[in-house]
Amino acid sequence: MIRYTICFLKQGSRFLMLNRFHPPTMGLWNGVGGKIEPGESPLMSVLREVWEETGIRLETATYKGVISWKLDGSLTGGMHAFLAELPDDLIYATPSLVEEGVLAWKEEDWLLHPDNSGVPENLPLFLPVMLSTTDCFAYHFDYSKGRVVAHEKRPLPELIK
Repeated sequence: MIRYTICFLKQGSRFLMLNRFHPPTMGLWNGVGGKIEPGESPLMSVLREVWEETGIRLETATYKGVISWKLDGSLTGGMHAFLAELPDDLIYATPSLVEEGVLAWKEEDWLLHPDNSGVPENLPLFLPVMLSTTDCFAYHFDYSKGRVVAHEKRPLPELIK
């Protein structure tokens, strides 16, 4: 069961990213999201989480697939991934301190730079695909001692979307 959501908020060539105060991605810049509450669909959850973490009310977000991971041989979880394009005229001042961490705009080139250690290690392995296609995929990552040791991308069956 996938119990979490994540959303990447894009405006032109930049993304509104959260540097989280808490594990598992403490100190890293990532999308916003959280736990799916009882009775919520993944879309309902991500819209609520974006509102709670940023104050931005989205009408919708585009489903981009599932990201799952296994840590040191134990399956530990996953999240439904979404992308939302913010209007060009939306003004969102950053840095902004919120309960979950610090929000700031980050340029796409910076986020995806191969030497960037300020984002989760798997982000450059899935985000470029999400940005370049309308297709949805299941992305799976195997970690050993905190590092990605293997990853795969499979087309997501139509029934899951």
